[in-house]
Amino acid sequence: MRVAVYQGSAKLLDRAANLARIERLAEACALERAELLIAPELFLTGYNMGDDTPSMAESMDGPSSRQAREIARRHGLALIYGYPEKTSEGIYNSAIAIGKDGRIAANYRKAHLFGDLERRCFVPGKDVVTAKIGGLSIGLAICYDVEFPEFIRAIVLAGADMIVVPTCLTPPYWEIPTTIVRARAYENQVFLAYSNHVGTERDFDYIGLSGIVGPDGRDIARAGQRNETLMFADIDLAQYAASRGANTYLRDRRPELYGSIARL
Repeated sequence: MRVAVYQGSAKLLDRAANLARIERLAEACALERAELLIAPELFLTGYNMGDDTPSMAESMDGPSSRQAREIARRHGLALIYGYPEKTSEGIYNSAIAIGKDGRIAANYRKAHLFGDLERRCFVPGKDVVTAKIGGLSIGLAICYDVEFPEFIRAIVLAGADMIVVPTCLTPPYWEIPTTIVRARAYENQVFLAYSNHVGTERDFDYIGLSGIVGPDGRDIARAGQRNETLMFADIDLAQYAASRGANTYLRDRRPELYGSIARL
């Protein structure tokens, strides 16, 4: 399956402009015969919404979702992007996965909230979520989630072949998109797609470095720190059969020794 990862800047508090950007990206993906487009965390609205978060939040099947579903259907392209999800329990920092048929394949709510801004604006999710897209089982995580090895391992044990991580990363966390992301892919023998913002949004500066990493822990594609980028990679499990056979972490686990991790 050909996957596209977008690194760019959302227009803060402008859903219409960001959906128009997704439309343009979908057109570019169609030319490259991509089957899945991944955009960053809270890309629908921009990340640094602060007190504007409640007015920007929408339900999973709200008007923006319906427009994105029509984009997916029209271009025959699956989409994953971040948005603020309005529910009766509160607002979640969510990522929606839409199949190329325009149907919602999955909706994930960020489990590990980072910093005072997120904890003030959102409630934490509680579920491990995977979706079937293009013949692959795709696990969903958002930004800070990828820094918890237990959580990513839980997604993999739920059957994921690939982890998709819309993110919103700022300095000084330079090692996350490189060292941590590569380690998560290698130790779980999965593909990992990491989609970050770039540029400045209010008082936040984003560091880019989006990437697609193979099960061998090596970059298939990697963006720089400053530039808008649309990168492509062909995800082929068979191509990594040797790596997955040589690195038997999942087979050699000793779960009976790890119970204290969950209890602490």
